Amino acid sequence: MAPRGLYPILDVDSLRARSLDVLAFAGAVLAARPAVVQLRAKSSSARDTLALLTALAPICQRAGAALFANDRPDLALLAGAPGVHVGQDDLPLAEVRRVAPALLVGVSTHTLGELERALDARPAYVAFGPVFATASKSDHEPCVGLDGLRTAHERATRAGVPLVAIGGIDLARAPESAPFADAAAVIGALLPAGGLDEVTARARALDAALGGARSAPRAYGP
Repeated sequence: MAPRGLYPILDVDSLRARSLDVLAFAGAVLAARPAVVQLRAKSSSARDTLALLTALAPICQRAGAALFANDRPDLALLAGAPGVHVGQDDLPLAEVRRVAPALLVGVSTHTLGELERALDARPAYVAFGPVFATASKSDHEPCVGLDGLRTAHERATRAGVPLVAIGGIDLARAPESAPFADAAAVIGALLPAGGLDEVTARARALDAALGGARSAPRAYGP
């Protein structure tokens, strides 16, 4: 199973700011049948993050979605999550594999140089961006735009590594991004103005706009 179409990120800070229950929100997102889900809990303690991952792991497994922990390979292992996503300031991919060789590892990149180094290491997938400005990170790197994403997609395709577009992707921008990425990570565009039924509808619409419903699964790994 590889990321395709919608790659939802459950951002704990964003959800709690809106008084949304993380597990209930996850259930609404998983009703859209994404291939991959990530838990991002930047402000949570290790104990709280582990509790959420442990609760999410069987829910995601039943829904056929691979659960990735943001930043924390140790917590992914303890919770039985199959994957971890690391950024440029997190534990390097080689070190993650040394301590947790069974984990699938996704890597964030923001420049073509970072992308090439990540592709050389053959991660489960590589994320690239921000494609557009995003409110999910106040200190995000310069936007790469669609031209940058197109170049990244060409290089990732040659390397045989799935590419995930990141940054500012919503329903209006999804069709522009879809030709140049296997999947797109989304936080803000999933957050509802109303109830959780709206979340499932948003997730399904985003997945369709990103080509998830039409894409065949691809295998992870090298």
